[in-house]
Amino acid sequence: MPQNVPPSRNPRDQKPQKIPASFRRLNLDQMHSRLLAVGMGFLAIYGAVALKATFATVLMPMEPEKRQIAPQVPDIPKSDPKGEIAGDFALPSVKRASITDRNGQVLALSLPVAQIYANPMELIDPQDAAQKLKKVLPQLNMEETIRRLSLKKQFVYIARDISPVQEIAINNLGIPGIYFEAGERRHYPLGRTAAQIMGSVDIDDHGIAGVERFFNQRLNSDRAPLRLSLDIRVQAVALDELEAAKNEFSAIGACAIVMDVHTGEILAMVSLPDYDANNFNHAPNDSRFNRAVTGMYEPGSTFKLQTAAMGLQLGVVHVWDRFSTIPIRVGRFTIRDMKSDHFAPWLSLPAVLAFSSNPAAAHIALDVGAQRQQEWLRNMGFFNRVPIELPEAGRPLVPSPRNWGISTVMTVGFGHGVAEPPLSIVRGTAATVNGGILLKPTLVARDENENISANDTDEVGVQTPVGTRVLSERTSALLRKLLRLDVTVGSGKSAEVAGYYVGGKTGTAEKIGAHGGYLKHVNVSAFTSVFPMNNPRYAVYVMLDSPHATAATHGWTTAAWNAAPTVKKIISRVGPLLNVFPDTANKAAIDASLAIAMNPSVPSGYRPLGPGNDPGDPRNQIHTSRTKRGD
Repeated sequence: MPQNVPPSRNPRDQKPQKIPASFRRLNLDQMHSRLLAVGMGFLAIYGAVALKATFATVLMPMEPEKRQIAPQVPDIPKSDPKGEIAGDFALPSVKRASITDRNGQVLALSLPVAQIYANPMELIDPQDAAQKLKKVLPQLNMEETIRRLSLKKQFVYIARDISPVQEIAINNLGIPGIYFEAGERRHYPLGRTAAQIMGSVDIDDHGIAGVERFFNQRLNSDRAPLRLSLDIRVQAVALDELEAAKNEFSAIGACAIVMDVHTGEILAMVSLPDYDANNFNHAPNDSRFNRAVTGMYEPGSTFKLQTAAMGLQLGVVHVWDRFSTIPIRVGRFTIRDMKSDHFAPWLSLPAVLAFSSNPAAAHIALDVGAQRQQEWLRNMGFFNRVPIELPEAGRPLVPSPRNWGISTVMTVGFGHGVAEPPLSIVRGTAATVNGGILLKPTLVARDENENISANDTDEVGVQTPVGTRVLSERTSALLRKLLRLDVTVGSGKSAEVAGYYVGGKTGTAEKIGAHGGYLKHVNVSAFTSVFPMNNPRYAVYVMLDSPHATAATHGWTTAAWNAAPTVKKIISRVGPLLNVFPDTANKAAIDASLAIAMNPSVPSGYRPLGPGNDPGDPRNQIHTSRTKRGD
């Protein structure tokens, strides 16, 4: 082998060098130190996480996110020292105030609910989530829910208005991506009761009808309950009796009103057909229609009370004057009485109202004249919407002044040619008996004696309310006697209730058909009344739309056979509820105070209207042709 050949550089050709033992120990020690440091670091990190978790979940738990369920679960009702909301307990927090009747009975309240929504991007298994939700919400559509939960969106609604119990149950399922949104739902505990008065709210809790709409701002800004004037006990009686009458006489509609004649407070207002207030969106239009304030009907002979009132107040007529009942021809029509077999050719004013004579009422209206008749009706509010806290209150249908000729004067005198809502008739009736004061009807409860002057009483001791005077107290006292006479011996006899001294006026008007003509034997029958007439407290009104005759009515469909008996039933039941009890012990004295002769004698020095006193009086003219009839 040559001596100058260099050594090989191939590692395989080289011999491995031996590492000293001391060096190997040093490397091992360093590795152990590093592993120990890393282990201690991880221990410190896990220790810190464990400590933080302990504080977050045990020692100092964190509040859930606002969108999670914790802040939405309603608190358990606690004792409310004022008891303002629901007896001894306060209702869960809601935004919209409740509505009660005058005695505190809840008519409308908002219940806490939740809307459930999802973020599909956070869901692990949409089908599994839908199946779990279905167990709590049986009404869910599985296919639709799975489809929505599978969308590539961050927000989809799953269900609305779920109860707190359902909210808690869903939260306990622990489904990721499911969230809740607090809300409230309007509920009407009494269902049908006063449905048209309550109205409803939309999905955003804004009033859309009835007092819910009229008081929308107040209900959303003041959480104190809104106290209405309604008395649910009286409302229930009126509904019960009115529905029975509607069914008995097969009427297509009906309404009833009970009003305090001193304050204008509405204690009951019923319109049939009606509906469940909780089902407003699915109720037919005919059921939503409030006949008491929106319906326009020719008042018929109930308007003769206004004709007599204006004649007496203006001094045009007196109770001893007599008026012709002979039919009057007006163009193509003839004004005559529906039933006149018991009429004399001439009737005194008390008999005109008691027997409800159309020609006689027309003559009184002619004596008043067109201008004064219009002024009277305008001052009594018959030309405007009735002022009530209901957006649905309609405007009456009245002829324009330029078309207010002689024929209009006469037909309006006995309640035809104008169309008024029933509440306007009740308001006008109250003014004739409460001392002559025109009130503003209201659905809001008033403080006791708020609308009455404590020291103001008329000549027979009846308290006079505060309002717009339209009649003298003397005229009002006389009208009370005339209304009482109608019930004792006149067309309203079927409304008498022993001990309640009812007074009132019947009214039957033929309905107008689709083409403008009157429909024979299709009537609107009504009875407007007040009790007790010796100290008027409450007005009661009943109207039946298109009632049919029965065997008991002997073929008649007039108010004396259907509306008046219904008023009798209502008064006999609501009187005790209103702390007005029959007074039979003082019957003789009360009857004497309300008595008026059917044919009053003429005082010395007066020349009465009637036969033999004015030969040129047009009331002596006789005409015949087509007929227009009233009650």
